[in-house]
Amino acid sequence: MNKSHGILSVSAEGKGTGKYEKIRIGNSEGRLSEEQMEKMITEAISEQFEDRKVKDRVDAKNAFDDYLHFMRLAVEGSGEDQGLSQKLGSEEKDNILDALKDGQSWNDSSPEADAEQVEEKREEVEAICAHIISKHYGGGCGGGKAGGGEEEAHDDEL
Repeated sequence: MNKSHGILSVSAEGKGTGKYEKIRIGNSEGRLSEEQMEKMITEAISEQFEDRKVKDRVDAKNAFDDYLHFMRLAVEGSGEDQGLSQKLGSEEKDNILDALKDGQSWNDSSPEADAEQVEEKREEVEAICAHIISKHYGGGCGGGKAGGGEEEAHDDEL
C-alpha cells in the first residue's frame, strides 16, 4: 500500500492461485477537496444545533398540548368518572376552562415560539389551574393528602 499526494495504491496476490491484482485510487475530478469536506462538517454541526432547537420546541409544544387536553378532561369529567369536575364550582370550572382555552389559542397561533416561550406559557396556565385545584386537594394539585384523609376517616368508621 502506497499513499502519497492523495493517491492510494493497493496490490494483492493470492498465495494459492498466484493471481495478482493492483488498484490505484487517485484524487481525480468529482471528489471533494479538504476545504469542501470541512465546510460540509461545519454545516452539519450547525444544522445539528438547529435540529435540537426544533426538537425541543416540538417536545415543549406537545407537552403543553397534552397538559391542556388532560386538564380539560379532568375539569369537564368524562363518562361516569367526574372526579375533579364534581369538586369544582361553576365559576372555578369557567376560570380553568378560560385559562385552558387561552393556552390552546396561544399554542395554536405560536408555531414558531421557542421551547422557553412555550414553557413560560404552560407555567402561566398551570399556575391558574393549580391555584384553583389546590383548594380542593389540600394544597397540592394531585397530592395524596386529600385521598389519605378520606382513607383515615373510612378506617375510623370500621
